[in-house]
Amino acid sequence: MTRTTKLFTGLALIGLLAFVGFREVSKSCGGAPATSGHSHEEAHEPDKEGFATRVCEAGFFSALGEKLGLHDSSGATAAVGAAKDDDGHVHGAKEEDGHTHGAEADGHEKEPDRHEHGANEPEGHKHVGEGGHAHGEKEAEGLVKLTPEQISAAGIESAPVEATTLIKEISVPGRIALNANKQAEIVPKLSGTVATINKRLGEAVTKGDVLATLESREMADAKSQYLEAWRAEELAKSVFQREERLWKLKVTAEQEYLNANNAFEMAKIQLELAHQKLHTMGLEEQDIDDVIKPAEQEQSFRTYEIRSPISGRVTARNLVLGEMVSTSTEIFNIADLSTVWVDLAVQPADLPFAKEGQEVIVSGAGRTARGKIVALSPVIDPETRSARAIGEVDNANGEWQLGDYVRAQLISGRQSVDIAVPHEAIQTINGQKSVFVSEDGGFKARAVTTGREDSHHVEVLSGLKPGETIAVKKTFALKAELGKAEAEHEH
Repeated sequence: MTRTTKLFTGLALIGLLAFVGFREVSKSCGGAPATSGHSHEEAHEPDKEGFATRVCEAGFFSALGEKLGLHDSSGATAAVGAAKDDDGHVHGAKEEDGHTHGAEADGHEKEPDRHEHGANEPEGHKHVGEGGHAHGEKEAEGLVKLTPEQISAAGIESAPVEATTLIKEISVPGRIALNANKQAEIVPKLSGTVATINKRLGEAVTKGDVLATLESREMADAKSQYLEAWRAEELAKSVFQREERLWKLKVTAEQEYLNANNAFEMAKIQLELAHQKLHTMGLEEQDIDDVIKPAEQEQSFRTYEIRSPISGRVTARNLVLGEMVSTSTEIFNIADLSTVWVDLAVQPADLPFAKEGQEVIVSGAGRTARGKIVALSPVIDPETRSARAIGEVDNANGEWQLGDYVRAQLISGRQSVDIAVPHEAIQTINGQKSVFVSEDGGFKARAVTTGREDSHHVEVLSGLKPGETIAVKKTFALKAELGKAEAEHEH
Protein backbone atom coordinates (compact mmCIF):
# COMPACT_ATOMS: atom_id res chain seq x y z
CA MET A 1 0.00 0.00 0.00
CA THR A 2 1.43 3.30 -1.05
CA ARG A 3 1.77 6.31 1.15
CA THR A 4 -0.94 8.09 -0.79
CA THR A 5 -3.30 5.13 -0.41
CA LYS A 6 -2.65 5.02 3.36
CA LEU A 7 -3.36 8.73 3.63
CA PHE A 8 -6.72 8.46 1.85
CA THR A 9 -7.64 5.34 3.82
CA GLY A 10 -6.92 7.20 7.12
CA LEU A 11 -8.98 10.21 6.08
CA ALA A 12 -11.83 7.88 5.13
CA LEU A 13 -11.71 6.20 8.56
CA ILE A 14 -11.63 9.60 10.28
CA GLY A 15 -14.64 10.72 8.25
CA LEU A 16 -16.51 7.52 9.10
CA LEU A 17 -15.74 7.92 12.78
CA ALA A 18 -16.81 11.56 12.61
CA PHE A 19 -20.05 10.55 10.96
CA VAL A 20 -20.79 7.94 13.59
CA GLY A 21 -19.84 10.40 16.34
CA PHE A 22 -22.04 13.15 15.02
CA ARG A 23 -24.91 10.70 14.75
CA GLU A 24 -24.48 9.63 18.35
CA VAL A 25 -24.19 13.24 19.44
CA SER A 26 -27.38 14.04 17.52
CA LYS A 27 -29.19 11.23 19.30
CA SER A 28 -27.92 12.46 22.67
CA CYS A 29 -29.01 16.05 22.03
CA GLY A 30 -32.38 15.43 20.40
CA GLY A 31 -33.53 12.38 22.31
CA ALA A 32 -33.39 13.74 25.87
CA PRO A 33 -36.94 14.21 27.15
CA ALA A 34 -37.85 17.71 28.33
CA THR A 35 -39.31 16.85 31.72
CA SER A 36 -39.61 19.07 34.72
CA GLY A 37 -37.97 16.43 36.85
CA HIS A 38 -34.46 16.32 35.22
CA SER A 39 -31.51 17.35 37.37
CA HIS A 40 -30.09 20.74 36.43
CA GLU A 41 -27.17 20.25 38.75
CA GLU A 42 -26.01 17.09 36.87
CA ALA A 43 -26.34 18.80 33.46
CA HIS A 44 -24.08 21.70 34.42
CA GLU A 45 -21.22 20.04 36.31
CA PRO A 46 -18.29 19.36 33.86
CA ASP A 47 -16.74 16.64 35.98
CA LYS A 48 -19.84 14.44 35.59
CA GLU A 49 -20.78 15.04 31.94
CA GLY A 50 -19.50 13.41 28.73
CA PHE A 51 -18.10 14.88 25.53
CA ALA A 52 -21.41 14.38 23.69
CA THR A 53 -23.29 16.28 26.34
CA ARG A 54 -20.80 19.17 26.14
CA VAL A 55 -21.26 19.23 22.37
CA CYS A 56 -25.03 19.51 22.88
CA GLU A 57 -24.64 22.31 25.34
CA ALA A 58 -21.67 24.33 24.01
CA GLY A 59 -21.17 23.19 20.44
CA PHE A 60 -18.63 20.83 18.81
CA PHE A 61 -15.66 23.17 18.52
CA SER A 62 -16.11 24.57 22.04
CA ALA A 63 -16.35 21.05 23.43
CA LEU A 64 -13.26 20.00 21.45
CA GLY A 65 -11.41 23.06 22.70
CA GLU A 66 -12.32 22.21 26.29
CA LYS A 67 -11.16 18.63 25.69
CA LEU A 68 -7.81 19.78 24.36
CA GLY A 69 -7.52 22.41 27.18
CA LEU A 70 -7.85 25.36 24.81
CA HIS A 71 -11.01 26.90 26.52
CA ASP A 72 -11.93 27.72 30.17
CA SER A 73 -14.69 25.36 31.20
CA SER A 74 -16.05 27.82 33.78
CA GLY A 75 -16.60 30.43 31.07
CA ALA A 76 -18.36 27.89 28.94
CA THR A 77 -20.54 26.88 31.83
CA ALA A 78 -21.49 30.51 32.41
CA ALA A 79 -22.30 30.90 28.74
CA VAL A 80 -24.40 27.81 28.84
CA GLY A 81 -26.40 29.31 31.72
CA ALA A 82 -27.82 31.92 29.35
CA ALA A 83 -28.56 29.51 26.50
CA LYS A 84 -31.94 28.02 25.76
CA ASP A 85 -32.58 24.30 25.19
CA ASP A 86 -34.41 23.06 22.18
CA ASP A 87 -37.39 22.28 24.41
CA GLY A 88 -37.70 25.96 25.41
CA HIS A 89 -36.24 25.60 29.01
CA VAL A 90 -33.87 28.23 30.27
CA HIS A 91 -31.14 27.17 32.76
CA GLY A 92 -29.51 29.81 34.94
CA ALA A 93 -26.90 29.80 37.64
CA LYS A 94 -27.04 27.61 40.72
CA GLU A 95 -29.45 28.93 43.36
CA GLU A 96 -28.92 29.02 47.09
CA ASP A 97 -30.81 25.80 47.60
CA GLY A 98 -28.23 23.89 45.57
CA HIS A 99 -30.30 23.52 42.44
CA THR A 100 -29.70 25.24 39.16
CA HIS A 101 -32.90 26.72 37.70
CA GLY A 102 -33.98 28.72 34.70
CA ALA A 103 -36.83 31.16 34.77
CA GLU A 104 -38.62 28.96 37.36
CA ALA A 105 -37.79 25.99 39.59
CA ASP A 106 -39.85 23.57 37.51
CA GLY A 107 -37.80 24.37 34.41
CA HIS A 108 -40.67 26.14 32.69
CA GLU A 109 -40.63 29.66 31.48
CA LYS A 110 -42.50 31.85 33.96
CA GLU A 111 -46.13 32.42 33.02
CA PRO A 112 -47.58 35.92 33.30
CA ASP A 113 -49.42 36.50 36.59
CA ARG A 114 -53.08 36.21 35.77
CA HIS A 115 -53.81 39.12 38.12
CA GLU A 116 -51.20 41.35 36.51
CA HIS A 117 -52.29 43.84 33.85
CA GLY A 118 -49.54 43.76 31.21
CA ALA A 119 -49.04 44.78 27.65
CA ASN A 120 -49.65 41.18 26.48
CA GLU A 121 -52.94 40.95 28.33
CA PRO A 122 -56.11 41.43 26.22
CA GLU A 123 -57.36 45.00 26.38
CA GLY A 124 -60.82 44.01 27.54
CA HIS A 125 -59.67 41.87 30.48
CA LYS A 126 -61.75 42.68 33.58
CA HIS A 127 -62.25 41.52 37.17
CA VAL A 128 -65.57 41.48 39.04
CA GLY A 129 -65.33 42.56 42.68
CA GLU A 130 -67.44 41.38 45.54
CA GLY A 131 -69.64 44.40 45.15
CA GLY A 132 -70.82 43.05 41.81
CA HIS A 133 -69.41 45.82 39.61
CA ALA A 134 -66.77 45.30 36.93
CA HIS A 135 -63.73 47.50 36.54
CA GLY A 136 -61.46 47.48 33.51
CA GLU A 137 -57.80 48.24 33.12
CA LYS A 138 -58.61 51.86 32.20
CA GLU A 139 -61.82 52.38 34.21
CA ALA A 140 -62.43 56.04 35.08
CA GLU A 141 -60.90 57.00 38.39
CA GLY A 142 -63.45 57.64 41.18
CA LEU A 143 -66.41 56.13 39.26
CA VAL A 144 -68.76 53.87 41.21
CA LYS A 145 -71.12 51.74 39.16
CA LEU A 146 -74.16 50.32 40.93
CA THR A 147 -77.27 48.65 39.61
CA PRO A 148 -80.64 50.33 40.19
CA GLU A 149 -81.43 47.58 42.69
CA GLN A 150 -78.27 48.32 44.68
CA ILE A 151 -79.01 52.07 44.64
CA SER A 152 -82.54 51.45 45.91
CA ALA A 153 -81.42 49.01 48.58
CA ALA A 154 -78.80 51.47 49.88
CA GLY A 155 -81.36 54.29 50.02
CA ILE A 156 -79.28 56.55 47.78
CA GLU A 157 -81.21 59.56 46.48
CA SER A 158 -80.27 62.05 43.76
CA ALA A 159 -81.25 65.65 43.06
CA PRO A 160 -80.21 68.39 40.63
CA VAL A 161 -77.84 71.14 41.76
CA GLU A 162 -79.63 74.47 42.11
CA ALA A 163 -79.54 77.88 43.74
CA THR A 164 -80.51 78.05 47.42
CA THR A 165 -81.08 80.63 50.11
CA LEU A 166 -78.79 80.23 53.10
CA ILE A 167 -80.30 81.22 56.41
CA LYS A 168 -78.29 83.04 59.05
CA GLU A 169 -79.54 81.69 62.34
CA ILE A 170 -78.86 81.53 66.06
CA SER A 171 -79.46 78.24 67.83
CA VAL A 172 -81.01 78.32 71.31
CA PRO A 173 -82.50 75.63 73.59
CA GLY A 174 -86.21 75.53 74.25
CA ARG A 175 -89.10 73.61 75.75
CA ILE A 176 -92.66 73.07 74.48
CA ALA A 177 -95.24 74.70 76.77
CA LEU A 178 -98.94 75.54 76.81
CA ASN A 179 -100.11 78.63 75.00
CA ALA A 180 -101.07 80.69 78.05
CA ASN A 181 -103.50 82.70 75.93
CA LYS A 182 -105.47 79.57 75.09
CA GLN A 183 -105.89 77.71 78.34
CA ALA A 184 -108.32 77.83 81.25
CA GLU A 185 -107.87 76.83 84.87
CA ILE A 186 -111.23 75.67 86.20
CA VAL A 187 -111.90 76.67 89.81
CA PRO A 188 -115.43 76.26 91.25
CA LYS A 189 -117.18 79.50 92.15
CA LEU A 190 -118.99 77.74 94.98
CA SER A 191 -117.93 75.21 97.57
CA GLY A 192 -119.51 71.82 97.29
CA THR A 193 -119.23 68.06 97.15
CA VAL A 194 -118.29 66.34 93.85
CA ALA A 195 -121.36 64.52 92.59
CA THR A 196 -120.32 63.52 89.03
CA ILE A 197 -117.17 63.72 86.87
CA ASN A 198 -117.92 63.88 83.17
CA LYS A 199 -114.52 64.27 81.48
CA ARG A 200 -111.32 62.25 81.59
CA LEU A 201 -107.73 63.45 81.42
CA GLY A 202 -106.74 64.13 77.79
CA GLU A 203 -110.33 64.07 76.54
CA ALA A 204 -111.41 66.67 74.00
CA VAL A 205 -114.07 69.14 75.10
CA THR A 206 -116.00 71.94 73.46
CA LYS A 207 -117.05 75.22 74.96
CA GLY A 208 -120.04 74.75 77.30
CA ASP A 209 -119.52 71.03 77.97
CA VAL A 210 -120.29 69.93 81.54
CA LEU A 211 -117.03 68.84 83.17
CA ALA A 212 -118.46 67.87 86.60
CA THR A 213 -121.34 68.57 88.98
CA LEU A 214 -121.24 69.59 92.62
CA GLU A 215 -123.88 69.57 95.32
CA SER A 216 -123.75 73.03 96.84
CA ARG A 217 -125.86 74.67 99.54
CA GLU A 218 -124.80 78.06 98.24
CA MET A 219 -126.25 77.23 94.85
CA ALA A 220 -129.51 76.13 96.41
CA ASP A 221 -129.74 79.40 98.35
CA ALA A 222 -128.96 81.47 95.27
CA LYS A 223 -131.58 79.72 93.16
CA SER A 224 -134.15 80.08 95.90
CA GLN A 225 -133.43 83.78 96.17
CA TYR A 226 -133.87 84.17 92.44
CA LEU A 227 -137.11 82.25 92.46
CA GLU A 228 -138.48 84.42 95.30
CA ALA A 229 -137.37 87.58 93.55
CA TRP A 230 -139.05 86.48 90.36
CA ARG A 231 -142.30 85.78 92.15
CA ALA A 232 -142.13 89.09 94.00
CA GLU A 233 -141.49 90.90 90.74
CA GLU A 234 -144.45 89.18 89.10
CA LEU A 235 -146.72 90.16 91.98
CA ALA A 236 -145.51 93.77 92.02
CA LYS A 237 -146.00 93.96 88.29
CA SER A 238 -149.57 92.75 88.56
CA VAL A 239 -150.39 95.27 91.34
CA PHE A 240 -148.83 98.09 89.40
CA GLN A 241 -150.78 97.28 86.26
CA ARG A 242 -154.08 97.20 88.22
CA GLU A 243 -153.37 100.46 90.07
CA GLU A 244 -152.34 102.13 86.84
CA ARG A 245 -155.62 101.14 85.18
CA LEU A 246 -157.72 102.36 88.14
CA TRP A 247 -155.80 105.60 88.38
CA LYS A 248 -156.45 106.31 84.76
CA LEU A 249 -160.15 105.73 85.43
CA LYS A 250 -159.97 108.18 88.40
CA VAL A 251 -161.07 105.39 90.69
CA THR A 252 -158.00 105.40 93.00
CA ALA A 253 -155.84 108.13 94.30
CA GLU A 254 -152.62 109.04 92.57
CA GLN A 255 -150.65 108.13 95.69
CA GLU A 256 -151.70 104.50 95.52
CA TYR A 257 -150.64 104.42 91.90
CA LEU A 258 -147.22 105.85 92.82
CA ASN A 259 -146.75 103.38 95.66
CA ALA A 260 -147.52 100.45 93.35
CA ASN A 261 -145.09 101.76 90.76
CA ASN A 262 -142.36 102.12 93.39
CA ALA A 263 -142.90 98.57 94.69
CA PHE A 264 -142.74 97.22 91.15
CA GLU A 265 -139.43 98.98 90.50
CA MET A 266 -137.93 97.61 93.74
CA ALA A 267 -139.04 94.08 92.81
CA LYS A 268 -137.34 94.37 89.44
CA ILE A 269 -134.14 95.46 91.14
CA GLN A 270 -134.20 92.48 93.50
CA LEU A 271 -134.81 90.11 90.60
CA GLU A 272 -131.91 91.57 88.67
CA LEU A 273 -129.62 91.17 91.67
CA ALA A 274 -130.60 87.53 92.06
CA HIS A 275 -130.09 87.02 88.35
CA GLN A 276 -126.61 88.52 88.45
CA LYS A 277 -125.70 86.34 91.41
CA LEU A 278 -126.59 83.16 89.50
CA HIS A 279 -124.77 84.43 86.47
CA THR A 280 -121.68 85.07 88.57
CA MET A 281 -121.84 81.51 89.85
CA GLY A 282 -121.45 80.32 86.28
CA LEU A 283 -125.02 79.71 85.19
CA GLU A 284 -125.91 80.56 81.61
CA GLU A 285 -129.08 82.44 80.67
CA GLN A 286 -130.84 79.24 79.79
CA ASP A 287 -129.92 77.75 83.16
CA ILE A 288 -131.27 80.81 84.97
CA ASP A 289 -134.49 80.75 82.98
CA ASP A 290 -134.92 77.08 83.88
CA VAL A 291 -134.94 77.92 87.61
CA ILE A 292 -138.50 79.22 87.41
CA LYS A 293 -139.78 76.19 85.48
CA PRO A 294 -141.71 73.58 87.44
CA ALA A 295 -139.43 70.75 86.17
CA GLU A 296 -136.38 72.52 87.53
CA GLN A 297 -138.10 73.19 90.82
CA GLU A 298 -138.78 69.49 91.23
CA GLN A 299 -135.04 68.83 90.93
CA SER A 300 -132.56 69.71 93.62
CA PHE A 301 -131.56 73.32 93.63
CA ARG A 302 -128.30 72.11 95.15
CA THR A 303 -126.88 70.85 91.79
CA TYR A 304 -124.07 72.99 90.46
CA GLU A 305 -122.77 72.21 86.95
CA ILE A 306 -119.16 73.14 86.11
CA ARG A 307 -118.79 73.87 82.39
CA SER A 308 -115.78 74.39 80.14
CA PRO A 309 -115.31 78.01 79.08
CA ILE A 310 -113.24 77.08 75.99
CA SER A 311 -112.75 74.24 73.51
CA GLY A 312 -109.64 72.11 73.89
CA ARG A 313 -108.37 69.13 75.83
CA VAL A 314 -108.32 68.26 79.50
CA THR A 315 -104.68 68.67 80.52
CA ALA A 316 -105.29 68.33 84.28
CA ARG A 317 -108.03 66.84 86.48
CA ASN A 318 -107.76 67.17 90.25
CA LEU A 319 -110.93 65.83 91.85
CA VAL A 320 -112.59 62.59 92.92
CA LEU A 321 -116.19 61.66 93.64
CA GLY A 322 -117.42 62.74 97.05
CA GLU A 323 -114.56 65.17 97.56
CA MET A 324 -115.29 68.53 99.13
CA VAL A 325 -113.87 71.27 96.93
CA SER A 326 -113.57 74.95 97.70
CA THR A 327 -113.38 78.11 95.65
CA SER A 328 -109.55 77.92 95.76
CA THR A 329 -109.25 74.41 94.31
CA GLU A 330 -108.22 74.02 90.65
CA ILE A 331 -110.20 71.00 89.58
CA PHE A 332 -109.61 71.06 85.78
CA ASN A 333 -107.22 72.59 83.29
CA ILE A 334 -108.40 72.94 79.71
CA ALA A 335 -105.98 73.93 76.93
CA ASP A 336 -106.41 74.63 73.25
CA LEU A 337 -103.43 72.78 71.74
CA SER A 338 -103.93 73.98 68.17
CA THR A 339 -100.92 76.19 68.88
CA VAL A 340 -98.16 75.78 71.48
CA TRP A 341 -95.49 77.99 72.93
CA VAL A 342 -91.76 77.36 72.85
CA ASP A 343 -90.08 78.69 75.95
CA LEU A 344 -86.61 79.80 74.77
CA ALA A 345 -83.47 80.73 76.71
CA VAL A 346 -81.56 83.43 74.82
CA GLN A 347 -78.01 84.32 75.82
CA PRO A 348 -77.32 88.02 76.46
CA ALA A 349 -74.92 88.17 73.49
CA ASP A 350 -77.72 86.97 71.18
CA LEU A 351 -80.41 89.34 72.43
CA PRO A 352 -79.70 91.95 69.69
CA PHE A 353 -80.71 89.33 67.10
CA ALA A 354 -83.99 88.39 68.82
CA LYS A 355 -87.07 90.53 68.18
CA GLU A 356 -90.81 90.14 68.49
CA GLY A 357 -92.32 88.89 65.25
CA GLN A 358 -89.02 87.31 64.19
CA GLU A 359 -89.16 83.95 62.42
CA VAL A 360 -88.10 80.89 64.39
CA ILE A 361 -87.54 77.27 63.28
CA VAL A 362 -88.17 74.66 65.97
CA SER A 363 -86.67 71.15 65.70
CA GLY A 364 -86.96 68.15 67.96
CA ALA A 365 -87.68 64.40 67.91
CA GLY A 366 -87.40 64.32 64.12
CA ARG A 367 -89.93 67.13 63.64
CA THR A 368 -89.53 70.68 62.37
CA ALA A 369 -91.96 73.62 62.48
CA ARG A 370 -91.84 77.32 61.70
CA GLY A 371 -93.22 79.99 63.99
CA LYS A 372 -92.50 83.45 65.31
CA ILE A 373 -91.43 85.20 68.47
CA VAL A 374 -94.51 86.53 70.31
CA ALA A 375 -92.84 87.78 73.49
CA LEU A 376 -89.34 88.73 74.62
CA SER A 377 -88.33 89.51 78.17
CA PRO A 378 -85.68 92.20 78.70
CA VAL A 379 -84.77 90.69 82.08
CA ILE A 380 -81.79 88.33 82.50
CA ASP A 381 -82.55 85.39 84.78
CA PRO A 382 -79.89 85.42 87.53
CA GLU A 383 -79.83 81.62 87.71
CA THR A 384 -79.68 80.71 84.01
CA ARG A 385 -77.97 83.95 82.89
CA SER A 386 -80.33 84.08 79.92
CA ALA A 387 -83.37 86.03 78.80
CA ARG A 388 -86.73 84.44 78.14
CA ALA A 389 -88.24 84.51 74.68
CA ILE A 390 -91.52 82.87 73.70
CA GLY A 391 -92.11 81.43 70.28
CA GLU A 392 -95.45 80.24 68.96
CA VAL A 393 -95.82 77.38 66.46
CA ASP A 394 -98.79 75.64 64.89
CA ASN A 395 -99.83 72.31 66.43
CA ALA A 396 -103.05 71.51 64.58
CA ASN A 397 -101.99 67.89 64.04
CA GLY A 398 -100.89 67.48 67.67
CA GLU A 399 -97.32 66.44 66.88
CA TRP A 400 -95.71 68.60 69.59
CA GLN A 401 -95.91 67.21 73.11
CA LEU A 402 -95.95 69.48 76.12
CA GLY A 403 -92.65 69.38 77.99
CA ASP A 404 -90.55 68.24 75.00
CA TYR A 405 -87.06 69.75 74.84
CA VAL A 406 -86.22 71.22 71.44
CA ARG A 407 -83.70 73.40 69.60
CA ALA A 408 -84.79 76.59 67.95
CA GLN A 409 -83.07 78.65 65.27
CA LEU A 410 -83.75 82.36 65.32
CA ILE A 411 -83.64 83.58 61.73
CA SER A 412 -81.56 86.75 61.72
CA GLY A 413 -80.87 87.00 57.97
CA ARG A 414 -81.03 85.32 54.54
CA GLN A 415 -78.53 85.18 51.69
CA SER A 416 -78.96 83.68 48.21
CA VAL A 417 -76.17 81.56 46.66
CA ASP A 418 -75.85 80.17 43.14
CA ILE A 419 -75.02 76.59 44.15
CA ALA A 420 -75.58 74.83 47.46
CA VAL A 421 -75.90 71.16 48.38
CA PRO A 422 -77.15 69.35 51.50
CA HIS A 423 -74.57 68.57 54.16
CA GLU A 424 -75.12 64.84 53.60
CA ALA A 425 -74.11 65.16 49.94
CA ILE A 426 -70.50 66.00 50.89
CA GLN A 427 -67.94 63.31 51.79
CA THR A 428 -64.22 63.67 52.48
CA ILE A 429 -62.21 61.55 50.03
CA ASN A 430 -58.41 61.55 50.13
CA GLY A 431 -58.50 64.64 52.30
CA GLN A 432 -60.74 66.60 49.89
CA LYS A 433 -64.40 67.53 50.20
CA SER A 434 -66.17 65.73 47.37
CA VAL A 435 -69.61 65.03 45.96
CA PHE A 436 -70.81 62.13 43.82
CA VAL A 437 -71.99 63.30 40.40
CA SER A 438 -74.30 61.10 38.34
CA GLU A 439 -72.56 60.19 35.07
CA ASP A 440 -71.65 57.21 32.85
CA GLY A 441 -74.29 55.01 34.43
CA GLY A 442 -72.91 55.52 37.93
CA PHE A 443 -71.64 58.10 40.39
CA LYS A 444 -68.24 59.74 40.04
CA ALA A 445 -66.49 61.38 42.97
CA ARG A 446 -65.61 64.98 42.25
CA ALA A 447 -63.67 67.35 44.50
CA VAL A 448 -65.39 70.66 45.31
CA THR A 449 -64.56 73.90 47.07
CA THR A 450 -67.09 74.95 49.71
CA GLY A 451 -67.98 78.31 51.21
CA ARG A 452 -70.69 79.53 53.56
CA GLU A 453 -73.19 77.18 55.15
CA ASP A 454 -76.23 76.95 57.38
CA SER A 455 -77.75 74.08 59.31
CA HIS A 456 -79.04 72.42 56.11
CA HIS A 457 -76.90 73.43 53.11
CA VAL A 458 -73.31 74.18 52.12
CA GLU A 459 -72.37 76.64 49.38
CA VAL A 460 -70.23 75.19 46.56
CA LEU A 461 -67.79 77.70 45.07
CA SER A 462 -66.24 75.43 42.42
CA GLY A 463 -66.48 71.88 41.11
CA LEU A 464 -70.21 71.83 40.23
CA LYS A 465 -72.49 73.42 37.68
CA PRO A 466 -76.20 74.23 38.06
CA GLY A 467 -78.37 71.42 36.76
CA GLU A 468 -75.90 68.59 37.38
CA THR A 469 -77.38 65.66 39.26
CA ILE A 470 -75.65 64.53 42.45
CA ALA A 471 -76.31 62.03 45.23
CA VAL A 472 -77.84 63.83 48.21
CA LYS A 473 -78.68 61.01 50.63
CA LYS A 474 -76.77 57.97 51.93
CA THR A 475 -73.62 59.09 50.13
CA PHE A 476 -71.48 57.23 52.67
CA ALA A 477 -72.54 54.04 50.86
CA LEU A 478 -70.98 55.39 47.65
CA LYS A 479 -67.81 56.34 49.53
CA ALA A 480 -67.56 52.81 50.94
CA GLU A 481 -68.08 51.27 47.49
CA LEU A 482 -65.43 53.56 46.01
CA GLY A 483 -62.91 52.51 48.65
CA LYS A 484 -63.63 48.85 47.96
CA ALA A 485 -63.14 49.32 44.21
CA GLU A 486 -59.81 51.08 44.74
CA ALA A 487 -58.64 48.27 47.02
CA GLU A 488 -59.46 45.70 44.32
CA HIS A 489 -57.39 47.64 41.77
CA GLU A 490 -54.34 47.41 44.01
CA HIS A 491 -54.19 43.57 44.18
